[in-house]
Amino acid sequence: MYPTVAEVLALPVLRQGRPHVVAGAAGLDAPVRWAHVAEVADIAPLLRGGELVLTTGVALPDDGTALARYVAELAGVGVAGVIVELVRHWSDKLPSALVDAADHHGVPLVTLSRETRFVSVTEAVNGLIVDAQVDELRAAERVHETFTALTVAGAEPGDILREVARLTEHPVVLETLSHEVLAYDTAGTDPGELLPGWPSRSRPVQVGERTGFHPGAGWLVTVVGARGHDWGRLIVVCGDPPPRRHVVVAERAASALAVHRLVAKDTDGLERQAHRAILTELLANPVPPAELTARASALGVPLTGRLLVGVAVRPRITATTRTAQSTPVLLRELAEATALAARRAKVSALVAADDTLVRALIALSPEAGVDAVLRRLATDVHEARSSAPAVVAVGTTGTGPAEARRTLVEAAQVAAAAIGENAERVVHRLDDVRLRGLLQLLAGDERITAFAARELGPLLSRDAAQGSRLVQALRHYCEHGGNKSAAAAAAHTSRTAYYQQLARIEQVLGVRLEEPESMLSLYVALLAHDIREGDDHTTG
Repeated sequence: MYPTVAEVLALPVLRQGRPHVVAGAAGLDAPVRWAHVAEVADIAPLLRGGELVLTTGVALPDDGTALARYVAELAGVGVAGVIVELVRHWSDKLPSALVDAADHHGVPLVTLSRETRFVSVTEAVNGLIVDAQVDELRAAERVHETFTALTVAGAEPGDILREVARLTEHPVVLETLSHEVLAYDTAGTDPGELLPGWPSRSRPVQVGERTGFHPGAGWLVTVVGARGHDWGRLIVVCGDPPPRRHVVVAERAASALAVHRLVAKDTDGLERQAHRAILTELLANPVPPAELTARASALGVPLTGRLLVGVAVRPRITATTRTAQSTPVLLRELAEATALAARRAKVSALVAADDTLVRALIALSPEAGVDAVLRRLATDVHEARSSAPAVVAVGTTGTGPAEARRTLVEAAQVAAAAIGENAERVVHRLDDVRLRGLLQLLAGDERITAFAARELGPLLSRDAAQGSRLVQALRHYCEHGGNKSAAAAAAHTSRTAYYQQLARIEQVLGVRLEEPESMLSLYVALLAHDIREGDDHTTG
């Protein structure tokens, strides 16, 4: 907001006095808060700091010790610099004691070789300062208007951070209080330079107040949240001490983020959103780019040098759970339960809800007992969601980022296959889903769809036209290995009525159910049909 000593010396009113810096040149970048004419030696107690002192030197002593004390007192109150006119007292050069003291204390000392109207200098300098202050106020007003509009519009965190980066022209990061990166904007710089090692870099950076600049890190830090309910920090990576307007930008952005969190109670939190973004990109990229692994690491989930296990948690949607809450709400709660289970198991994990299931990528140390960790995590999920049962499925263990996609895809396929099983396992693996798992892997193959349609088409048409339940009767028969009595009991139908249904099935399909190949083909067709239809017969 304030001009520097160098900028003041460039003003025409001073240039005509032929200014010459004789000492303290390193301090020319010091801001000038005010220009003040002072012709007495003991002026220091009357100053507040940041003043540019103008003097003809007529009242200054010639004694070297007194001149050194004069400069020391001015340096002690933090003056920006001293300008001496070489006309009335000293006409050739300043005393060496004055020059040496200014160099020693780092106070810019400037001479004017021509007579200069100091009143014109103070008017020009102070006018420049006032104009800068007005500009600063106008900029702050524009900042307030910008972030108020974003808040009213319900802008997402990414939009808010993008505006911070635009207004400050510096990278900005939103992190949790445990220093995990929730969102960021690089302001056009390389993310590979911004994110690596973020938690360990951020942890030591403390400013001791809600907003402050940390000179060691070069970060402007402001706390996000309501007092007593803080949940994050907004960090502008600026390098040098920021101007006041950048502080205003950071504080207004923090307020907008806090309001967004309060009004977005029915949506995923920022942590789940950040995790979902990375999981989505991992699924889309067989070979994850370096930026993606850096982002995961910044969230506290390193992917390199770790054992990676994909986890899929899929709710068993019953009539009761469907009535109690909507699927999106159920999935959000299931995601939070899964994230909490991972924290309790003391493992790093990316966790986010998808349209039909919760995905997680667990990152374990090479020495970890994978089976024990997964069993504990799954047990915690089941206990937390006992009123809304779920299937917990895992993929095979990978050894690095390149295998993340495979284990995530496998876990989702196992969960989709296991949802139709009645077996109540704590954790489902590829080995557990057997034929259903194979068909799940081939679910997108049109030849499987065509096979199921050929085998079951007439029966499906009959049920649709007449409201019969022959497909369900066939399913009970196949699931009980051709045991008609057991199948009738499972169907809650008398054996006589059930045998009539089986006879009708044989008539419609033109097959004999007792033939092993017929029963096997029909059972495979049923499984393929159920997978294609999303296992509706198991969801009540």
